Amino acid sequence: MKQAWKRRYSFWSLTAAVLIVIGLVGVIQRYAFGLGETTNLSDRFPWGLWIGFDILVGVGLAAGGFTIAAAVHIFNIERFRPILKPTILTAFLGYLLVIAGLLVDLGKPWAIWHALIYWNTSSVMFEVAWCVMLYTVVLALEFSPVVLERFNLQAPLRVIRAITIPVVVTGVILSTLHQSSLGSLFIIIPGRMHPLWYSTILPFLFLISSIAAGLAMTIVESQLSAKAFGRKIEVPLLADLARVVVVVLATFLAVRVQDLINRDALRFALEPTYQSGLFWVEIVLGTFVPIALLLIPRFRHTANGLFNASVLVLLGFVANRLNTAITSMEQWPDRTYMPSWQEVAITLGLAAVGFALFSAGVRYLNVFGPQEDPGARQRQEVLSQGSRTTSRRTDTVCAEASSHI
Repeated sequence: MKQAWKRRYSFWSLTAAVLIVIGLVGVIQRYAFGLGETTNLSDRFPWGLWIGFDILVGVGLAAGGFTIAAAVHIFNIERFRPILKPTILTAFLGYLLVIAGLLVDLGKPWAIWHALIYWNTSSVMFEVAWCVMLYTVVLALEFSPVVLERFNLQAPLRVIRAITIPVVVTGVILSTLHQSSLGSLFIIIPGRMHPLWYSTILPFLFLISSIAAGLAMTIVESQLSAKAFGRKIEVPLLADLARVVVVVLATFLAVRVQDLINRDALRFALEPTYQSGLFWVEIVLGTFVPIALLLIPRFRHTANGLFNASVLVLLGFVANRLNTAITSMEQWPDRTYMPSWQEVAITLGLAAVGFALFSAGVRYLNVFGPQEDPGARQRQEVLSQGSRTTSRRTDTVCAEASSHI
């Protein structure tokens, strides 16, 4: 069994290494020849895969960080503490990769620091830039106790623990602001977007869908890491998260359908177009099916059921963000887009880097806490049972002695 695990680990390590190398080739070409020569982006279609997936999806999938942190530190829901550290690590790595994706996507990446000096407070992008920068710092502070414990740095560890609550509150505020502001980026272009995706309530839809996706990502990440590192899957704990996912998804679906009805846009979903087809894939795959599955107790309380439903939520979330950023813009024959191989390679390379860094964090830092030894528990139970048996025998002997006296 150990050899089989090593073979699987070696396969995925080799796959990640190949993806990273190919992605690096794409990065070198992008910086050497520019965006025009290495992407299929244009003035008519300036936002493509990197914005749709690397930014919108990456930020959304990291939403589990502020959700679980708020549940544990602000609302004192202690049963979620075992998954807090890996969730924070996932969010932290997600934001670092979002920043890396921005450096690749920007036409002048060397000017990314301009937001620090040149303030344009009327720009939604300015607000998103500052929130992403500040929340990345917040995530670094939230995860720093794991690193400080690793090197036994007690003085800074006490400082971080003393400011944990203010840091978490700040993180929740920043996450709420920029998760919703990503939707605000699309409000300014109503004439370019398909009615199935354009809405004035996009900020709210982006925020609530990111919460569902972040929690689903936590479930998927917990199960994948449990299998990869030989840990126990906390099914009851993840089932509690799944119930929250159902409520959030149902709220998202109800608000979105009502918005389509109010704007008289639901009729576009019945037209024989590829936009309507992708819309139904997004709605059915990412909301209807996982809600129905997670409402079944027997399905929700199994590891495979939780994993499969959460994967569907993530696929629906990815479809929603890509449809918003790409499909909704393709309304005319002269405005179409297909990502180049460099765009795909860099995206896959960034994802592989994220998996590699998470694996390294788990291997060298106390991300999951001490692994319980089943043998130790069994031995403890045997000792306890023996102690109880000895105690009963002692009581019996004392009783017999008393009766003789």
